Amino acid sequence: MREPAVSGTFYPPGKDELANMIDGFIKEARLSQDVENAVSYVAPHAGYVYSGRTAAYAFSAMQSKKGIESIESFVVIGPNHTGHGKPMAVSMQDWKIPLGVMQNDKELSSLIAKADGIDRDEEAHRDEHSVEVQLPFIKQLFPDAKCCFICMGNQSIEAAHALSDAVADAVKRLGRKAIVLASSDFNHYESRAVAQRKDRPLFELLEKMDVEGFYRRKGEQNESACGYGPISTALLYAKKVHNASKGVLLHNSDSGDETGDTENVVDYASLCFL
Repeated sequence: MREPAVSGTFYPPGKDELANMIDGFIKEARLSQDVENAVSYVAPHAGYVYSGRTAAYAFSAMQSKKGIESIESFVVIGPNHTGHGKPMAVSMQDWKIPLGVMQNDKELSSLIAKADGIDRDEEAHRDEHSVEVQLPFIKQLFPDAKCCFICMGNQSIEAAHALSDAVADAVKRLGRKAIVLASSDFNHYESRAVAQRKDRPLFELLEKMDVEGFYRRKGEQNESACGYGPISTALLYAKKVHNASKGVLLHNSDSGDETGDTENVVDYASLCFL
């Protein structure tokens, strides 16, 4: 069992308080367009008081997905902030959170971990928050779903292609009805004006499903989106498995909305690919 690492810091430790917070965020989220055919998603992973309202747009979009009641597994992919563990690490444990236990889809996890360059590894997940903060939303909204928990230390475009291939192959071989969720924040610790200048072109490239351009632009402008590998994996999975042709920016905010400090913000976005 993987014990929670950031309960009480990134989100409330109490079951009722956490459930009520999530329900409030979901109630506030108002989708501006139809995304019922989306197949993969991006949500931020900061403390809920900062990014929870934006994250709720990704999960609200999932709720609107055509056939959501038949989804069996969530493949949750986050970046590795700690530097621990294998470069591409699949957990084989169940995960405990305040709302209960997230069951691991061990059959799907095991098959993904058989691909070259991907390992079964718990060390990468031990103190990492990027996957964990997505789980209370999933548990609250889709209580019976199982999960695969994947941590990307290697976020190269080659790694994103390899992981998206591994997930796509495993889902197809098992006939699994699955959603891929990438966990990422965007630009870190610059002004709101700088964050918007750097992130807006990235959003536009993701809307065009241009993963090569996304990597190129991120490098050119030294943009600090922490989960660019998971984002690219989710995009490539949507392309490869469902012939997705566009991305949709569902919501964008930054930490200054909560703190009032617009000179030193972290930028957040929820997106989906369909």
